[in-house]
Amino acid sequence: MAGGTVHFPGADGQLLAARLDVPDGPVRAYALFAHCFSCSKDVLAASRTAHGLARHGIAVLRFDFTGLGASEGEFANTNFSSNIADLIAAVDFLRAEYAAPQLLVGHSLGGAAVLAAAATVPEARAVATIAAPSDPHHVTGLFGEHLDTIAEHGEARVRLAGREFTIRRQFLEDIAEHSLAERIHALKLPLLVLHSPLDRTVPLSDAMQIFEAARHPKSFVSLDSADHLLTRREDAQYVAGVIAAWSARYLDSPHDAL
Repeated sequence: MAGGTVHFPGADGQLLAARLDVPDGPVRAYALFAHCFSCSKDVLAASRTAHGLARHGIAVLRFDFTGLGASEGEFANTNFSSNIADLIAAVDFLRAEYAAPQLLVGHSLGGAAVLAAAATVPEARAVATIAAPSDPHHVTGLFGEHLDTIAEHGEARVRLAGREFTIRRQFLEDIAEHSLAERIHALKLPLLVLHSPLDRTVPLSDAMQIFEAARHPKSFVSLDSADHLLTRREDAQYVAGVIAAWSARYLDSPHDAL
């Protein structure tokens, strides 16, 4: 399986780092993968799922949102709106340099961003979410004890996944303005919702809310004993296999794309 590091300008002109995982053989379609909150393109859930999709002939672009991983910018200045804008910039890059993504995949808050942005990607044929919250405001629960400090002082240092990040008031104000229910209901694309009933970060009820808000065609797959970050290799491989098999009926074949 081939692949390599690429860079492209994000929504604010900052250079975003990405990796394009390409199949050994012909490319059936291109996909875009959006990683979880405060993670990076190299988190196991992203890298292993992308590798798995590539083995099924789907080329995957996974990128670091502004201020994360190897991308430029300051995380403290980002918010859910800028995540959506970065995602659209990644779509534009794929469209210009390779081919527009037919498949959009998002993990955790990346799944919420994909749901929010999908309608702006005319070439999209299918959307898959992994452990995604039904409302992006859910992430504030990860640093709930700091909310009063952020409200009073404008920002606070919070510890997420073993690292410290600055969360500012503008992040909370921005995320409060986003509601996904109407966007999900208006989504005119096949949707696959993957979620573990044992997820301790985003409860299964969020997956049910996404599923209920969506119109058909829609599918739900339980990830059984998987954790939120898909830390077991076999869980990520399963996710990749399911997404590849499910999306096959919706993606254009290389011949159709000509």
